[in-house]
This record gives sequence, C-alpha cells and structure tokens, in this order.
Amino acid sequence: MEEYIRENKIIEKSEEEKELELMLSIIKVKKELEEAKKYFEFAEGDLIDYYTYQIKANRAKFDYLLKNAKEKGMEIDMIDQIDISFNKAI
Repeated sequence: MEEYIRENKIIEKSEEEKELELMLSIIKVKKELEEAKKYFEFAEGDLIDYYTYQIKANRAKFDYLLKNAKEKGMEIDMIDQIDISFNKAI
C-alpha cells in the first residue's frame, strides 16, 4: 500500500486576515438575509416555508458571527446599526 505525504505546508492566517474574513462573512450573511426577506414578501405556496427557513438560518448565522466579532474586540459599530428585524410572524 502506498503512503501519501503532504508536501504543501499549511499556512496559518494572521489575526488581521481572520478579522477581515469574519467581517466579509458578516456582510455576506447580511446580504443573504436581506435577499431572503425580499423574496419572502412575494413567495407563494411551498416557497413561503423555504424562505422562512432561510431567514431563520441567516439570522442565527448573523448573530453568531456578530458574537464572534465582539468577543475578538473588533470594531463593529456600523454593523450593530444594521437592520435585521423581521416583524412578520414566523
């Protein structure tokens, strides 16, 4: 049996790179949440359930990412002001 050896070194990301990646993830999830809310408004039939799930999942992910950013001490003043409210009963 042949043995495979990993030749590429795994390069650790710097703290700045990790913070940038986290910030980009927050922005991406916020956009996905806004899109799901927009599509929900016009959904019919089974798509209502689909977009309801998308909204809940994206909101949970957004909250998780914000919590991580705050724990790292990142400056997230602008992100705190992002409106992610969803007032319809789900």
